[in-house]
Amino acid sequence: MDNLLSITTFIPAIAAAILALFLRGDDEAAQRNAKWLAMAATVMTFVVSLFILTGFDANDTGFQFVEDRDWIMGFNYKMGVDGISVLFVMLTTFLMPLVIASCWTVTTRVKEYMIAFLLLETLMLGVFMALDMVLFYLFFEAGLIPMFLIIGIWGGKDRIYASFKFFLYTFLGSVLMLVAMVGMYAAAGTTDIPTLMTFDFGTDGFSLFGMQIVGGAQTLLWLAFFASFAVKMPMWPVHTWLPDAHVQAPTAGSVVLAAILLKMGGYGFLRFSLPMFPVGSEVMAPLVLWLSAIAIVYTSLVALVQKDMKKLIAYSSVAHMGFVTMGIFTFNQQGLDGAIFQMLSHGFISGALFLCVGVIYDRMHTREIDAYGGLVNRMPAYALIFMFFTMANVGLPGTSGFVGEFLTLLAVFQVNTWVAVVATTGVIFSAAYALWLYRRVVMGDLIKESLKSITDMTPRERLIFAPLVAMTLLLGVYPSLVTDLIGPSVAVLVDQVETAQAAYEAATQMAQN
Repeated sequence: MDNLLSITTFIPAIAAAILALFLRGDDEAAQRNAKWLAMAATVMTFVVSLFILTGFDANDTGFQFVEDRDWIMGFNYKMGVDGISVLFVMLTTFLMPLVIASCWTVTTRVKEYMIAFLLLETLMLGVFMALDMVLFYLFFEAGLIPMFLIIGIWGGKDRIYASFKFFLYTFLGSVLMLVAMVGMYAAAGTTDIPTLMTFDFGTDGFSLFGMQIVGGAQTLLWLAFFASFAVKMPMWPVHTWLPDAHVQAPTAGSVVLAAILLKMGGYGFLRFSLPMFPVGSEVMAPLVLWLSAIAIVYTSLVALVQKDMKKLIAYSSVAHMGFVTMGIFTFNQQGLDGAIFQMLSHGFISGALFLCVGVIYDRMHTREIDAYGGLVNRMPAYALIFMFFTMANVGLPGTSGFVGEFLTLLAVFQVNTWVAVVATTGVIFSAAYALWLYRRVVMGDLIKESLKSITDMTPRERLIFAPLVAMTLLLGVYPSLVTDLIGPSVAVLVDQVETAQAAYEAATQMAQN
């Protein structure tokens, strides 16, 4: 089908335009219509995206379904997917109907709320499909606006502070990336991403402000992109915006933020940092590995002392993203497979955990851990679902959470044993904070009077969790569904990086001799 990627990307935006132009009023009927239109648009987007998945050839390591049109000022509107990006497209289209379903109890400015999520879906899909650097940047940055509004309008009592902190951190991190993109265009004469992936940006070392830059221009460009992607992940120590954003965001906003938006940082490393700056990546890899290991341990310890459920899960997300960056910068097949798998798995599991918090927040309007206890006595179905995703978050074998962590730890052990040892202690800490949270909220006697009338999950809530349970189990017992699809593209990327790094090391040795 021609223009399949564009159709998939812009269905939500068209639905948002219809809502904005034709839906009037804010009565109950108008709110219901807005929700149903948003649901129909996201379901249709998922159905259309299935044609991308079924028509995708895993053995073809190039970009597929490519759309290339002249745009403005010599730049192109170019879209395409490969084995690395296609599953992030599917993750986005799969989760968005569930996100809309979780908004069914919202009654404040419903039309605008649905429009924000629909536009956000279009912009997120654009990030994963863009094959032009300018187009990528526009999608990447524009995605901040709907999330800024979602937190700032529908968030908690400190929503203004959290929304501006989120926006400023992520926007300022991307300014350096924009400067680097201008430099890349000046050097290569193109903004075409596939072309830039094979362009040599120079590896001759030079001195800058008295500091010796090893790896030359590649290292400087790598650092500029790193500033953006590290904040987006987020990596320690630029992670502090995330807990505030999660705590203040509405449940649906937290789900999108944790399950999809954070993955843009990891995707950026895979699409830009490794293929375009392989030497810079090798030079800076030890720094990234140690930052990742520190993040895993530090944020796990911080999670142990949290009093707010959302904040605890937010710190857990930072720790799990540490496994992603650690796996990416091992530069081997297991590490990259594990990193991509971990991002997909985390999308299902973290999204489900924030939905679990949302279920009881809708009933009690508090996220304080001490406000709960003994919920198993009144909410057995909820207790079962919460336990399942708690164990998946810990990395229980048989769930998708185990596969990603195992592959990344196996890969990093081959590269740096000490980093692997430190990161493995984080797995133990994750079990501690996750089980501590579950015990405090769900187990024990039902003592608090306010909880004695709490009701179990509704059919709508159970329906939302069902596909998330299915995917977490399916990928846990059958991980080759992912690894077979991403494997050939990852192998090409690994070979490209290793070849460039070997050529640089050989040239350096010759220069020294």
